[in-house]
Amino acid sequence: MKKVVLLFALPLFALMLPPKKKIKLFIAGDSTASIKEVKAYPENGWGMPFVYFWDSTVTIVNKAKNGRSTSSFQTEGLWKQIMDEVSEGDYVFIQFGHNDEVPTKKTATTPEQFKNNLKKFVTETREKKAIPVLLTSMARRKFDSTGKIVGTHDDYMKITRAVAAEEKVVLLDMDVLTQQLYQQFGPDNSALLFMQLKPGEHPNHPKGKDDNTHFNEFGARLVAQLVLKEIRAQLPELASRIVNAKE
Repeated sequence: MKKVVLLFALPLFALMLPPKKKIKLFIAGDSTASIKEVKAYPENGWGMPFVYFWDSTVTIVNKAKNGRSTSSFQTEGLWKQIMDEVSEGDYVFIQFGHNDEVPTKKTATTPEQFKNNLKKFVTETREKKAIPVLLTSMARRKFDSTGKIVGTHDDYMKITRAVAAEEKVVLLDMDVLTQQLYQQFGPDNSALLFMQLKPGEHPNHPKGKDDNTHFNEFGARLVAQLVLKEIRAQLPELASRIVNAKE
């Protein structure tokens, strides 16, 4: 008899639980995460397929833009847009490095500037009672003569890891994870994840494309799934909002 009562009580208890608060997940970053214009297809940022994995309590706000660094993301007002909109309990995913590390770019930052900017992002997110999450940059596709993947931005990624440790921020080490992904595919097949097009293969890129930094639709989806896997491992409250979170 007690078992029967318990079976009826459990659904009633579930109905009494308060609904989850709706939250926003902001993405601050560069081209590897950004939403692409139609004219750039089949190029995709991982933030594009990422939106489809969430239940109705989560809104993804992708502010990542092509070519942005921690410096230009601020000077162009993109960081302010996030800070103006973010609320308590929201998440801010912060992924930079590709454009910070290239000294010939106008958007470049010194290692010290890069570190200070990341710390600023973390501090200001917390001041809004939101939750900062740091991501290392997605690895570029580069293999040595033996077929082993090679890191191309190790110095700046060390800074991101150091900031995460110093500020006690969750770190999604996408540099390591994407290197592992490319290694699984190997030197040749890993091209299937990137903007590798022969002349005439796609109307948006009639001259072809030889790009080992930016993803196509397939690559972006696999990288988004890596991000989701890390969320499941490190951010349980947020993971509970993933559709099929237990898979």
